[in-house]
Amino acid sequence: MKVAIMQPYLFPYIGYFQLVNAVDKFIFYDDVTFIKQGWINRNRILLDDKEHLITIRLNGASSNRLINEIAVSQKNDNLIKTIIQAYSKAPFFNETIPLIQNVFTEMKCLNKISKIAEISVKMVSEYLNLNTIFETSSEVYTATKHLKKEERLIAICKKNNADTYINPSGGKDLYNKSSFSKEGINLLFIKNHITGYKQFKNAFIPGLSIIDVTMFNSHNQLREMVCQYELE
Repeated sequence: MKVAIMQPYLFPYIGYFQLVNAVDKFIFYDDVTFIKQGWINRNRILLDDKEHLITIRLNGASSNRLINEIAVSQKNDNLIKTIIQAYSKAPFFNETIPLIQNVFTEMKCLNKISKIAEISVKMVSEYLNLNTIFETSSEVYTATKHLKKEERLIAICKKNNADTYINPSGGKDLYNKSSFSKEGINLLFIKNHITGYKQFKNAFIPGLSIIDVTMFNSHNQLREMVCQYELE
């Protein structure tokens, strides 16, 4: 059993979905501190050949609160209009826009940013035909909440009888392979390979939201892209 544990992000970049694809179970880490100016409620798209930040407005966002405690504002109606304006002439707009619209339809029924971000990941994963199982830390792993960061990750892995925990490469400075190894868990880091693709007529801008990737790539190309990573 391979497991990954990650905060829920809004329409994250392709590397996030490479991590989803690399594991059997992906756990949304929603009962940890909200990160202001992070990617939980915002991301970047291409608008008028430039990077453009889209943001879901929140009520009471604070780094002193947990992600699953942060409510969404009702003033987010222009987001889908902006996305349509940005990509209406993209080659795979007709295939992609129903997916994006479905997420924003769900947003009207959900009042927490954690759930909206989770839905964006789950719906895109389904679109990409990823068979990963999803769970949420606040719903399944509350008994581990008192543990320190590394200890909690290990406890969650052990509850799943996981033999492998995969983390983004940025975690190399945070987590010790020997600590996991002592518990019978192989800690691996994912090294993402991001392939460039044609974005209208401008030079390629990497690292944009999965919205951008799906607008410019066929389903077969997307399937290839989510497999382009190494584990180290």
